[in-house]
Amino acid sequence: MKSNETLNLIEEITRKDGTKYYEISNIPQNGRAELAAVRGFIESVRILQLNIPRSSSLIKYEKYINENFEMPAEDFDHFEEWIKTPEMQEVVNTILRENHIA
Repeated sequence: MKSNETLNLIEEITRKDGTKYYEISNIPQNGRAELAAVRGFIESVRILQLNIPRSSSLIKYEKYINENFEMPAEDFDHFEEWIKTPEMQEVVNTILRENHIA
């Protein structure tokens, strides 16, 4: 079953190799990322902006995430990075610009 997540925040995730990326997420997903950091699957996660506006770009990305990914159970054994198509990466870049992050 795919997720039905409402995305409303921007977070910065630091991978184990030290590289960073931005993700559009929500509080439950951020909690999973925090748990992944505690378990050593990623280096860290931090929220950059809460309650981002529901733009057409955000709605488009939210639909993509809900159709392609599931919320992990609490007993997960790895961190699943949401892989974006080039089109979806451009949508994320637009959301970041709309929110003065990039």
